[in-house]
Amino acid sequence: MGIDIDAIVDELTLDEKIRCIHGAVDPAGKATGYLPGVDHVDIPPLALVDGPLGIRANGERATAFPASVALAASWRPPLARRFGRALARETAAYGQDVILAPGVNIVRTPQGGRNFEYYSEDPHLTKRTAVATIDGIESEDVAATVKHYVANNQETNRYEVSAEVSERALREIYLPAFRAAVEEADVTSVMTAYNRVNGIPMSDHEYLVSDVLKDEWGFDGFVVSDWWGTRSTVEAARAGLDVEMPGIRVEEFVPGEVDVEDLPEAMPPLPDVPALFGDPLREAVESGELDEAVIDNKVKRVLRSMASIGCFDEQPEGELDTPAHRELARDIATEGAVLLQNNGTLPLGDVDSLAVIGPNADTAKLGGGGSSEVSPFVQTSPVEGLAVRDVNVTFERGVPPVTESRLFSNAADEDVPETSIDDAADAAAEADCAVVVVQDDAAEFEDREDLTLLGQQDDLVEAVAEVADRTIVVLRTSGPVTMPWLDLVDAVLETWYAGQADGEALADLLFGDAEPGGRLPITFGCAADDYPTSDDAAFPGVDDEARYDEGIFVGYRYFDEHGIIPKFPFGHGLSYTSFAYGQPSVTRSEDGLAVAVPVENTGDRHGKAVVQVYAQKTAAPLSTPERELVGFEVTSLDEGEQTSLTVSVNRSDFKYYDEGSGWKVATGKNSLFVGRSSRDIVAKVNVSIAEGR
Repeated sequence: MGIDIDAIVDELTLDEKIRCIHGAVDPAGKATGYLPGVDHVDIPPLALVDGPLGIRANGERATAFPASVALAASWRPPLARRFGRALARETAAYGQDVILAPGVNIVRTPQGGRNFEYYSEDPHLTKRTAVATIDGIESEDVAATVKHYVANNQETNRYEVSAEVSERALREIYLPAFRAAVEEADVTSVMTAYNRVNGIPMSDHEYLVSDVLKDEWGFDGFVVSDWWGTRSTVEAARAGLDVEMPGIRVEEFVPGEVDVEDLPEAMPPLPDVPALFGDPLREAVESGELDEAVIDNKVKRVLRSMASIGCFDEQPEGELDTPAHRELARDIATEGAVLLQNNGTLPLGDVDSLAVIGPNADTAKLGGGGSSEVSPFVQTSPVEGLAVRDVNVTFERGVPPVTESRLFSNAADEDVPETSIDDAADAAAEADCAVVVVQDDAAEFEDREDLTLLGQQDDLVEAVAEVADRTIVVLRTSGPVTMPWLDLVDAVLETWYAGQADGEALADLLFGDAEPGGRLPITFGCAADDYPTSDDAAFPGVDDEARYDEGIFVGYRYFDEHGIIPKFPFGHGLSYTSFAYGQPSVTRSEDGLAVAVPVENTGDRHGKAVVQVYAQKTAAPLSTPERELVGFEVTSLDEGEQTSLTVSVNRSDFKYYDEGSGWKVATGKNSLFVGRSSRDIVAKVNVSIAEGR
């Protein structure tokens, strides 16, 4: 259906135009954000809904997929594409048009409260996962919203803190995933962050929103504020913000769902008026302070976006909680699980009894707190998932349950029996194997205080390990935690926030029905001091400024630059089999280089290998990281099977950003590394990058 956007806008009054660019109350009560439309010119409503981990349609149920960090840990973009399609179908099933996902902010500090909603500390892995997810979403005629633009790397003081960050760090670390979302995935919507960047609120940041996002990258969709994240009227309008959300007060936003008095203290103060893009914007135009053409441009962006996903046509029906979606949730949970340590205990062989121990092992870890919360139709806890196997299962908490921060889906209070570490140790001593399930508590609005497990969980692991024949620790965390008991246990499996299929996936993994397919998307250091955010000036900031003085040296780049040995490096993950990598060969391709790597399964069972290629820009005149991920490929091979994987490395992967002259290619002699992780390098190849294209 052809839509004459210009003609439609010409028929709108100023009030009707403004109606199209700030939120209102959704009469159906499901949308997170809502534009009401204009009947006389047949502009339909536009409904936006939360959903990085699944749909949160104001308390309605949906498939609860694993956390975004687990999806990235799979290192499988095709899996991310499948996830995007499923997410879009569930969005459509609730009559929603826009899904507020994915989140692509770089994991800068390990304590970040929303790290579980993001993908990685590395821009290449982040953008490959993001592009695939967006492609999947938009293939189903649902709009994706990539967020939070940009340098939104902490929850502490997130409404006021200014990320004091260099142009080079922005260009090389924090912007690439957003750029790929625009230039490769043609994303429909971009959400601005709450924070300031170099002193300017992102809703008002003309350079980053208009000059970079819209003009330089050619973004033709609409830019939407984070909820109550609009800071001004005229300044934001001129800077390039197109839509203000939610356009209503918090009391109207969560009627009957959340007690306003229970909202986190970190919520922003309400503006003097519900919508800064409401009456104040109309008054600015009528007074001549703002040209009406600025409003016209915003409305056209919204309408073009609506047309691109078929809002003016018959809407897709979608589907909800299908067997395929349940299976996908289980697949992501197993593909994203990372086997950190294993002395041969896993997969479990002949065991007659298991002691399942942990404060929350009888509940599925659905996610963290905040706008990403999902209420599933079904869920399986570790205890339930293991109990259906042909094995005798006993359960002991050991220590009191970890309280989980939940804003929109508070669980009913239940009486919890008294707990005892001694009882847990006794159960462990009597079983063939102990499975200790521990977890952190991450949530929007606040960052984790440190990297230690909450309560007495470390004491619990140590007590069990002292008496059990075999001890497996299952980490349900948003990122790294300290592990003082690491040398005492036999295996450690990181399952992140595994979603509704938590217990089913865990049973698949422990009994070897599935391979733990994950590789770390985040470096696991030994302590918070190992990261570039270890002092207050860097995180959470001083006087409303967080200094990004580490520049481009974030994550494993920082560990390499400072010679810090991580507990588990970026890209690390063990298999239930073994692989041998042959000597790679490099040939020229049209866009760069093709790195062919022979891979053979030398073990005794089917397994997954992730071939990682890193570049060292030794020819660059600036300081560059020792290694930077530039490509990866995944293969699954049977026992004794061999293949050759080809990893494409583009010429642009050898670019660096010179703040005096922009992007440059490191022409001359450089290096490529092939590895199992950023620290487990199996081969180095010297390459020469010629001048020119």
